[in-house]
Parts: sequence; C-alpha cells; structure tokens
Amino acid sequence: MRLIKIYNRPLVLGILFCTIWRVNPTIAQIPIRDPHTPGYVTATELPDGTNPSPNANGNFIIGPTHPPATESMVQVNVPQGTIYRFTMNSKESKIYPGIAREPNTFGIPDPTNPVKLIVTTSHPAPYTRQVAVYVPKQYVAGTEAPFIIGTDGPDDLLFTVLNNLIAEGKLPPMIAISIGNGGGDAQGSQRGLEYDTMNGRYAEFVETEVLPLVENKCQVKLTKDPDGRATMGGSSGGSCALIMAWFHQEWYHRVLTYSGTYINQQWPYNPETPHGAWEFHQHLIARSRPKPLRIWLEVGDQDLLNPNVMRDGMHDWVLANENMAKELAAKNYQYQFIFARNAHHVDNNVRKQTLPEALEWLWRDYHSVNAAKL
Repeated sequence: MRLIKIYNRPLVLGILFCTIWRVNPTIAQIPIRDPHTPGYVTATELPDGTNPSPNANGNFIIGPTHPPATESMVQVNVPQGTIYRFTMNSKESKIYPGIAREPNTFGIPDPTNPVKLIVTTSHPAPYTRQVAVYVPKQYVAGTEAPFIIGTDGPDDLLFTVLNNLIAEGKLPPMIAISIGNGGGDAQGSQRGLEYDTMNGRYAEFVETEVLPLVENKCQVKLTKDPDGRATMGGSSGGSCALIMAWFHQEWYHRVLTYSGTYINQQWPYNPETPHGAWEFHQHLIARSRPKPLRIWLEVGDQDLLNPNVMRDGMHDWVLANENMAKELAAKNYQYQFIFARNAHHVDNNVRKQTLPEALEWLWRDYHSVNAAKL
C-alpha cells in the first residue's frame, strides 16, 4: 500500500535522500549556497519578501522569508473555475504502456562509464494517472483557449492563482491541465522515463493522448497556437516542461520551472545526449539557434546536491540552474531566473510567493502578440 501521493515531490525526494544517506552519509549535508559564489550569474538582490517585476528579465535573489502572495490564497469574492478530474490507465496508452523499478532498489554506476547508470530491476508494470483540468469561469464555450500543462498534478495552488489573476485581468482566461505522472522516480521508473528523457516523446503523449481527452471530457477547445501554450513543473517535472518545448517548439513557447532537474538523470542512456538534461546548459543551448521560448526558472539555496550513488559532477541542482541562466543570457533568451534564499527543493513557500508574478511574467506579451495577428 502506498502511503505517499506520488506528486508530493519534496516529500518523496526527502525520503529517497534519507534512504541513500544510510548507505553513504557523507552526502547528507547539503550546503547553503551563496548566490554571489564566483561563477554564478550576477543577480539583483531584492528586498526581503518581494518579487521581481513581471516586466523585468534577468537574474534576481529573493528571501529569506517567503510571504504568500495574495493571489496564492482563495478569494471568496472571485469567480471560481470548474475542476474536472479523470483517470488515465496505462493499458489505454500506445506511447507509455508502463514500467516500474522494484521497491528499494537503485541503479549502479557503469564501471566503464561513470556518467551512465545501470538499472537491472526495471520491468513492465501497469499504472494509472490522475488528470485535473481547470476551466475558468470566464471561458466562452466553443472558443479556442490558451492553456498551460502542469506536471506532477493535480496542482490546486495553480488553480487558485489562475482564478485570481484572470479575475484581475492579469492573465487571459486560460485552461490548466494538471497531469499526474505514471509513478516512481528517477532512472528505471515510469516518472523518470516520462520526465527525464531527452526527446519529444512526453510532449507527443500529451498531444495525442491527453489533450483529445481534455477537449472531449471537459467540453473545451484548446488553441493550436504555440504562443498560447505553456508548460510548467518542478524537479524532474520542471526539466520535462523545458524538454517538451525544446523538442516541440511548434507546440509550446512558454516554460516555467521550479528546481528544474537539469542534471544527468536520463535513462535509458542515450549517446546523443549522454548527460541527460545537463546537456541543456553544457551543449544544447549554446550550440542551437535561439528558439522562440520564454523561460522562467527558480532554484533554492538549499536545493539538492548529488543525492545518489553517482559521482559524475552533474548532480548539483543549484549549479545546474545557475548554468541555465548563464547560457540563456548568452543566447539572448527572454528569461527570468530566481535564486531563493532559505529555500529547499521545490519549496512550497517560494511557490506561494512567486507563482502569481511568475505566471504574469510568462504571459505578459500574449495580448499584444495576438492583437498583432488580428
């Protein structure tokens, strides 16, 4: 019997970290990183409790306290959207029939290639996933709506923030599709296969198997315009959000990530991207022509550092996200990077403080872009 809901990422990762600590306690002390560390990006330190402007690009430091934004709390005088919920079964999927890693087992580093993890305990296994769809009160039946895809759903905070921002006129009426993962975590698991794999397969799963169900079950129409489509997530769900847009820019132009797992966690091993999502800031962004993406990303000063058996130098979440900001700036991307003091992995207090303005920043040009198309 599972006692933990799989979409509670900080709790699951905390338990995983404690399990690994029993094997190797030398990695248990995660240091508090200084945002002014040499080699990190130059960032603007903001007054405690404030966020950067939704009109500002670049690098910012927030904290150490994280008061929730008003829009992160339910407002009784605001129109409340409708939440539709349904379940998807692996037997109905042509793309993800299902795998799982045996409980309490982990991979081992390949002795001939230390950046590669060998997993021998993964096997076919069925799964179910929960999908929650938020439809705002302001949605006009029959019209095509912009939307945001969220990983590791359902995400009630996102739905609350959308209620408030749409009512305030800070966001267009948009649909949120919050998709649960297929179970497990990291290499050898269904979640790891979905979120950490460096290809367009998960985006294709969403496009061909999830979105048609949403339109049918919720009686909505979803825009085909990539400017009206966004992805978001935390941890591996965050790297997945960027992977979706990177490999399918014809579908998504907007990305929002908390503690993105831009590290070496891909499995199965792929020689074309041998370092998994670490390849984004190591090679891919620098070597590719800029894509039409707007990217918001955050990391905490107490984020994860090498909580596994690999010692490849590519398992530092803070360094990975700092490197992401550096590479995005070098290629003149529209991005906003938040370094949060006194913050852990996908820190819920940070999310409550920043999500409203992050969404406003992510969508700030949507009205003007679409007005120009009319």
